[in-house]
Amino acid sequence: MKIKFLGAAKTVTGSCYMMETGGIRFAVDCGLHQGNREIEARNLDFTVYQPHKVDFFLITHAHMDHSGLLPRMVKNGFAGKVYLTPPTKDLLWIMLQDSAHIQEMEAEQLNRKNARRGGKPAEPLYTQSDATAVMPLMRTVEYNEPFEPAPGVKVVYRDAGHILGSAFIEIWITENGTTNKLVFSGDLGKPDQLIIKDPTFAESANYLFLESTYGDRDHKDPNTSLEELAQAISYSYAHGEKVIIPAFAVERTQEVLYSLHMLSKGGKLPKDMPVYVDSPLAIRATEIFRQHPEYMDADIGSGMQNGEDPFSLPNLRFTLTADESRSINSLDGPAIVISASGMCNAGRIKHHLRHNIWRKGASIVFVGYQGQGTPGRKIVDGAKTIKIMGEDLQVAAKVWTIGGFSAHAGQSQILQWLGHFKKNGMEVFLVHGESNAISTLAGLIESRFGFTVHTPEYLEECTLKPGIETAVTLDTERAMPKVDWGFLLSDTEAKFQLLRQRLDRTAEKPWVDQVELRDKLLEVNKDLMELISEM
Repeated sequence: MKIKFLGAAKTVTGSCYMMETGGIRFAVDCGLHQGNREIEARNLDFTVYQPHKVDFFLITHAHMDHSGLLPRMVKNGFAGKVYLTPPTKDLLWIMLQDSAHIQEMEAEQLNRKNARRGGKPAEPLYTQSDATAVMPLMRTVEYNEPFEPAPGVKVVYRDAGHILGSAFIEIWITENGTTNKLVFSGDLGKPDQLIIKDPTFAESANYLFLESTYGDRDHKDPNTSLEELAQAISYSYAHGEKVIIPAFAVERTQEVLYSLHMLSKGGKLPKDMPVYVDSPLAIRATEIFRQHPEYMDADIGSGMQNGEDPFSLPNLRFTLTADESRSINSLDGPAIVISASGMCNAGRIKHHLRHNIWRKGASIVFVGYQGQGTPGRKIVDGAKTIKIMGEDLQVAAKVWTIGGFSAHAGQSQILQWLGHFKKNGMEVFLVHGESNAISTLAGLIESRFGFTVHTPEYLEECTLKPGIETAVTLDTERAMPKVDWGFLLSDTEAKFQLLRQRLDRTAEKPWVDQVELRDKLLEVNKDLMELISEM
């Protein structure tokens, strides 16, 4: 059998692991690639997926980095089945429609720009009709109930404790009379989360594909995180400013709401401070959470069945329309604003940051992972200025990073989960993590458990035969095209030389024109200094 890593290989986005066995071709997850231009270009190359040759997808959970490319697969020929839990199906219905709407809007905006400069029209990655076409292909499966999506392939979904309906997947593959077991962790949750049940465990596998998002660190204690959230609210309330919370629409927004619910019950939330959930997707997702109390912690689930709403607050306001969203920033006085996206790279959160990040006394509260290259990561890393919607803004607001809200297992919890596996020669593939997290976790696994650890690259293909060294092939040039720094620098130097040659001509221009050219050069120099500081 073979596996090819089509995403989440030394990155935390685009999860997709394509399996080939006995003439059957299937994948675990089908995630959207999100990040810089080069990473997102991977969404366009459907030839590596060959959707028309995929028999089925096994989806671990509803986050877009694990499921958001499904409409693209359908658009390009996939017609098989998509297996997932009931809450994941319900969440995906709204999330794929939302993602498709964003794709259509971005294509429309790009086409307006292209029309003005004579460029070619662009198509959205996929449309809402493509997203709708995924739904008839979905087949729901319950935790702990084995099924066979194809001859020689047996599958069981287990509770991963990450988000509502999330799963890790156990797969038994029989080839030539021999059965081998693979386990795909998906995204693992941590014990004692606010809403979701604790993750369950597996005990054996020939091959384990393990997430490593927080492989290099642990999270803060949840009680400490709750207290820090209270401090952030108190700080901005005292200054008459807003608390801006970038939060993913699914799970994180609901956890923040439940945390505010607990602060309110404890008298730590100002009674006159409004709380806005400014994300239509988050509003719809919260309703889906209310529909599935059986997938939540026993205390919360039983409370909901008895009429208690853990997502309610006295001053809670939901803003569905764009006009309602804009009106938040025209209001004076303190408020709490929860909005998407969680990494600040899209959505309404950008408007709230634009209006508040430069205000002393405001708070920007990060409650989730910030991927490399995202605006959120730059703010967390201490950027003094940040460009939002084309405008350079000073970061004067107080920045809070509250790690205890993460739905991912931390380093110690990953190792604890791994410790349930028998030491029987299992091979571990570390996926869904950045390089430092992967290398740190790999060293700990090898020294503590003695497992062989692999750290696959994007588009790497492995032939799996237990007892035989894993054979690896990789088209490096296609997976990671080299950056020709020499050419780029030579081209930059040539342009500056040409600029110098034209200075005499510039001196003959009217003073007003010279000032405009000067300002453009100052912008170039500013961008160049920012680039140098990042190298």
